[in-house]
Amino acid sequence: MDSKKQNKLKKALKLRALGYDVEEVTEEYLGDGEGGVKLVKKKVVKKNVPPDVTAVKLLIELDGESEDIKALSDEQLEAEKQRLIKMLIKENYDN
Repeated sequence: MDSKKQNKLKKALKLRALGYDVEEVTEEYLGDGEGGVKLVKKKVVKKNVPPDVTAVKLLIELDGESEDIKALSDEQLEAEKQRLIKMLIKENYDN
């Protein structure tokens, strides 16, 4: 994988690992009787996508900073997740 694709993948994984907010837009249209359509209802809902442990695991593997993930206990994995989340938050604020 070239470095451009790898950077894009890491950026997406970081976003998923940290969690993010998204706006979901629903629009309802009705025919106006003259062959056209008219927007009659628009609803915008803000949703939160929570942090994802699987994305954290993949980031750990990509960085190569950790021993085999399968060998980590739940407590060690949670500690590593928290460490990475703090690192990612700091990185986001620095950029």
